[in-house]
Amino acid sequence: MTLKDFKTRIKIKAELDDVYAAFTNPFTIELWSGYPAVMPTEPGGEFSLWDGDIEGVVLELIPGAKIVQQWFFGDQTEPSIVTIKLFKDAGKVQVDVSHTNIPSEDFEDIAQGWTEYFLGAVKEFLEVN
Repeated sequence: MTLKDFKTRIKIKAELDDVYAAFTNPFTIELWSGYPAVMPTEPGGEFSLWDGDIEGVVLELIPGAKIVQQWFFGDQTEPSIVTIKLFKDAGKVQVDVSHTNIPSEDFEDIAQGWTEYFLGAVKEFLEVN
């Protein structure tokens, strides 16, 4: 199985706490995604997004700064790690996403998912409200 890495960066005109909540608060996630979410507040807990389409474990949480998750892809042996870093940047929040070890057959869907359905939806939700 071939694995690929995905990286992207987006700037969102919003408060840092609101951007962090959009990735970590299940109620906020449901507002922008349209689906119930399970998102633990402590590392080690399992999460679920989009009715279980995305599942994994929260590895690290630094409020307002960093989120690290492992995403599950079937019976894949190499861990697929998502690292989200947040930075204040002149009235906006810069969001850096790094997603490692994505199965090549899932890569296009995951890349589009990050760009449109995840980051795009968060940006639209936070900048409109």
